[in-house]
Order: sequence, then structure tokens, then C-alpha cells
Amino acid sequence: MKKERKKGIARLLELAFIKKGLSTSACVLSAISVVASFSPYIAIYFIIRELVVHFTDLSALDTAYMIKLAWLAAGGAGASLLLYWFALLCSHYAAFSVLYKLKLDFMRHIASLPLGFHTASSTGKLRKIVDENIEKLEGFIAHQLPDLAGSIAAPLSALVVLFAFDWRMGLASFVPILASYAIQASAFGNPAAQTFVARYQDSLEDMNAAAVEYVRGVSVVKAFNQTIFSFRKFHETIVTYGKFVKEYTGAFKTHMQIFLTIVHHIHIFLVPVIIFLAERAQAAGGAIDYGNFAISSLFYIIYSFSLATPFVKILYASGTARQIADGIERMDVILDSPPLLETTVPKTTSEYSVSFENVSFSYNAEIETPALQDISFTAKQGEITALVGPSGGGKSTIAHLIPRFYDVASGAIKIGGVDVRDMATDYLASLASFVFQDVFLFKQSVADNIAVGNKNATREEVIAAAKAAQCHEFIENLPKGYDTVIGADNTHLSGGEKQRIVIARAILKNAPIIVFDEATAFSDPENEYKIQLAFEKLMRDKTVVVIAHRLSTVRGANRILVIEKGRVVEEGNHDILLAMRGRYSYMWEQSNSALGWTLTGQRRKSCINY
Repeated sequence: MKKERKKGIARLLELAFIKKGLSTSACVLSAISVVASFSPYIAIYFIIRELVVHFTDLSALDTAYMIKLAWLAAGGAGASLLLYWFALLCSHYAAFSVLYKLKLDFMRHIASLPLGFHTASSTGKLRKIVDENIEKLEGFIAHQLPDLAGSIAAPLSALVVLFAFDWRMGLASFVPILASYAIQASAFGNPAAQTFVARYQDSLEDMNAAAVEYVRGVSVVKAFNQTIFSFRKFHETIVTYGKFVKEYTGAFKTHMQIFLTIVHHIHIFLVPVIIFLAERAQAAGGAIDYGNFAISSLFYIIYSFSLATPFVKILYASGTARQIADGIERMDVILDSPPLLETTVPKTTSEYSVSFENVSFSYNAEIETPALQDISFTAKQGEITALVGPSGGGKSTIAHLIPRFYDVASGAIKIGGVDVRDMATDYLASLASFVFQDVFLFKQSVADNIAVGNKNATREEVIAAAKAAQCHEFIENLPKGYDTVIGADNTHLSGGEKQRIVIARAILKNAPIIVFDEATAFSDPENEYKIQLAFEKLMRDKTVVVIAHRLSTVRGANRILVIEKGRVVEEGNHDILLAMRGRYSYMWEQSNSALGWTLTGQRRKSCINY
């Protein structure tokens, strides 16, 4: 049974103490630093005492004693600063080490998750977790952690000093502090405050996700001469975030003002107590040592001004820690997302036909209609199997299930008779290459983009793959040839050129299974011809699965499957399916009719005829 993760501050401390030695040293040094910071006030007390005792005859002052006290004050202040510097040195080293490990672990984990996770999670959300949630942990470990240790040591040290000289004045100074924290606890300790933090993180994630989407679509916005208001989702998330922040601030405004007023003005509560104690002593008629009373009164008034800093630090450190803890909890949710199960006894195969055996699959188990329902077929090695049908019918889902981007709900997918779930993930990934109409190229050199298919490929092998993919010629004409960085120095490629580089990548990988998703849909005739030549090289002796939107491109396929509403409704080659006079025949007639469309214009009118 998996151990449940800690939450809140406990989880932050668990992460901080991954580097136990450094974090412990930071806390200890910070605590000692705070204790040392109170030594000047103790020195001040005895200096005041010496001055009061000899104020009628200053020549009687013990100068050497006074100098020692002055050195004690200066030494304590200097030691406090030096110890705190060493504490931050340790905490920063620990912070960056922990961040490096966390980010590496997080990226490795999301890389191990099925594609279904990535389609359900926005890029903005993942970016925020990596760039903000995890990054903020650096602030907690490097700054808040030593400050928290110091802030815990500060009240304890302060209490010792407060009650060391006059417990009555010490109590008068301490009660306001307790009252201020009681007010803060009533504000931040209730369940509503906790939901505020969660809502704050939610609103940030929504705004980040919408921002990424907006940036990706800004070309469309500008093309139609629209403003940010045209992208309603992004605008609404910004407005929602603004309203929430105002609401959040307003909810705690009064409590915060009272807290700060009290901790910064403890002397206001102390002075009446001093007056009360003096009047009470006089009224009682008892003897009062006015010298010691004056010394204590003056010391406590001065000392009360130093109490605000450590107590305010506790407030800000704990408040910031709550926000960071909520962000880390969101990271943990993703870390707890299970990766695809790896078999303990991985199998391999020497035959690469792909078989779907009564496969059913749903992207969401709560949705009644699954994406695939009882699908069965075999794509044989050395043959082309085409998937056709209306959009949303399940064609791309079938393609994604082959390399196990998802696990099927029931049934089995086998390659060469071996269930894909019985293969190691890396081995399974090596068996298939994908060529989609939506290509992705890294902002790297052309050679590096092609070498994604095989990181161990030599330069000669990269060039050979490019020649086979009909892209060597245009690559040679780029400013730096194969070393040209795509997107740099205003170097951009056309859709067809990008497509051929992706095909070169697939040729270099030389996987036995090839999946095409209408890779020539948006190519001009010249590029389409060259891509078709590249396909001939790529598909030789492979198991080929083609997702087709233009039926003319798969007319010569060995087997054509008509996929509709998650089912195989027809199966056969082109001639057999036409003879059936069913769904495929209707789609073929519609496809041929579309080829006859013409655009005509008459004066101010234009219409489409076919």
C-alpha cells in the first residue's frame, strides 16, 4: 500500500530536509543568530543601570565596564549578522539542490505518464507547477526555513529576557503579542481561509493556461484586427483573478491592520502598566527602588520596539509557507498520477503485424459512449491498412493505442502476437514511427531535428535519410545547411518542408510500424508528390496504418476500415467496398463530387458550384 504523502508545512519540511545536513545547519545557525541579536539589549540594560546608579556623579562610572558592555553589544550584533549569513549560505545550497532534484523527478514522471494525462492537463498548468510552484520552494528553503527557525527561537529568547528583570512589565509586553496572534489565528485558521489559498492557486492556474492558449492564437487575433477582449477566456480569467485578489485582500485587511498596530506599538500597552505599578506602590506606602524601577521601565520600553521584527517574520513566513504548501500539493497530485504499468517480464517480437482483439476504450470512464467499441482487425506486415470515416469516429484513437499512449478498457492490442502491455515501454516506442499533419520541430538545427529519430545516427546517415525524404535539396539551400537552427535568424520552413523533415526523422528511426495521419492534407501539389516519393521509401516492408481524410490517397491500400462511432462498420479493399454500396461508397461519391467544385463570380456576387 502506497504511503500517504504529508501535507502543508509538514510536506515542505520533508522536502527541505532532503538535504538534511545543510537544512539542519541553516536552522541551528539562524536560531543562534537570533539569540545573539538580543545580546545588545541586555548590554543596553546594564549600561542604563550603570548610568542611573551614577547619574549624580558621572566621574564614578566604571569606564572599562561600560566599554566591555559596548563591545558585547557590537559583538552580539556582528555575530548575529555573520551567523545569519552562514545560515543563508547553507539554506540556499540546500534549496538549489532540492529544486534540481524535484524538477528532474517531476519532468521524468510526467514523461512516464500516458498521453491521456497530457491531453487532460493544460500546458499552462504544468508550466506553472514547474516554473512557479516548485520554484517558490526555493524561497521557503532558502529564506523562510531559517527565518522560521529563528522566529521560533526569537519568542523563546524574548520570553527569557522579558521575564528576567521584571515579570510584571514582561507580562504587560507579552499579553499584547498573544492578543495579536489570537486575532490572526481567527482570520487564517478557519476553513474559509484555507479555501481562499486553494482558490488563489486555481485562479493562477486558469490564468496561466489561458495565457498560453492566447499566445498560441494571437496570430489569429491580430489577423482579424481584434483586441484582447476578443479572446474572452483569457480576459475573463484575468478579471476573475483580479476580483478574487481584491476579495482575498479585503477579507484579511482589518485583522492585518490590528495585528501590525499591536506588535509595532507594544509600548502603548506597556506605559500605562508602568504608571499603574508606580501609583500602586506609592498608594501602598511601601518603599520603592525608583532607580531600579526607572531602569526596568526604560529598558522594557526600548526592548518592546525590537519585538515586532521576529513576530512579524513568523506571520509572513507562515503565510507564505501556506501558499507554497498548496502549490506543492498540486505538484504531488501529479506525482501521484500513476504511470503506465511496466511488465516485470518484458517480451519482444520479430513479427510486426498489429492486431486489435475486441478492443474497447474510453477517455473518461464516466462518459457513457466509449471512443472505441469492440474493435477487431489486423494490420498485416508488408501491407497498408487505411482507416477512414467521419471526424470523431475513433481513427486517431486507434493510432494512439498502438504504441500504448493509453491502456485499453477491455480486449487486447498485439504486435506479432505479443500484447503491447507485455512489452517494455521503451521497446514498444521503438517499434512505431508517427507522421502527422501537425508537425513539431524543435528550435534546434535541421540535423538535430532529423536525428530525433535516432540519436546515435552519424551525419552521413542523417543526410541519407534527408535525401530519401526528398528534403536534402532545400536543406542545402538554407543559410547554414544542416546546421541551420529552425526559427533562428528569421529562418522558417513551409508546411511541406517541415513534413518532409519529419518523414526523414521517421526514415532514420526505421521503425517496423508506420502510422500516417493524412500527412499530405495541406501540401501543395509539388510537395505532395515529393512526400509521396518519401513515403515509398519509408513504407517498404513495414506495417503501415494510414488515417485518411482524402479517400483518393488510400485507394490502393490492401485493407480499408470504415470507422464510425467507435466501431468498424465496413472492411475490405477499395473495389470490394465500392461494390458493397454502403458507407464507403457514399463517401467516395461525395469525395469525387468535391473535386468538381469551382468558384465563379458575377459582378458583385460569387458562389460555389459543383
